Amino acid sequence: MFKKLSNSEFVWAMLRISVGLIFLWAFLDKTLGLGYATKEQNAWVHGKSPTYGYLTNATKGPLKEFFMGLAGSSLVDWIFMMGLLGIGVAMLLGIGVTIAGYSGMVMMLLMWISAFPPSNHPFIDDHIIYAIVMVGLTTVKSGHWLGLGKWWESTSIVKKFPWLR
Repeated sequence: MFKKLSNSEFVWAMLRISVGLIFLWAFLDKTLGLGYATKEQNAWVHGKSPTYGYLTNATKGPLKEFFMGLAGSSLVDWIFMMGLLGIGVAMLLGIGVTIAGYSGMVMMLLMWISAFPPSNHPFIDDHIIYAIVMVGLTTVKSGHWLGLGKWWESTSIVKKFPWLR
């Protein structure tokens, strides 16, 4: 029933699951204020903006004013939070890895642009690395290993709309 995974399949599967946990944790912490990056009083469930702190304090560079102008927007908050949740769940389960990977890449590139130039290197920071990882996860079909990707790709909706892979 279970195929033995090669070393590379195992590594890609663990990378996918780890990325999923990072995104899902960010969603939960910002939603509930679990005390890691977000204090309880600043939680989304208490009416606070999950993007306000970052967009007002961490943005810099030529697009600083643009990103600061987005701070506190309910639409931006909802897009960001649903992105964290969707990417996290998709990566964790191994379903929708293609759309989650490219969505995560876009999210990471937007965060990189919002804080450009990086502090410790002329152009590369962790956001660029995550963006590359997200694309890598989509190209190797990482959802097939330790995930539901094979089953997901066999469903009629994915056969009809392959971009949902």
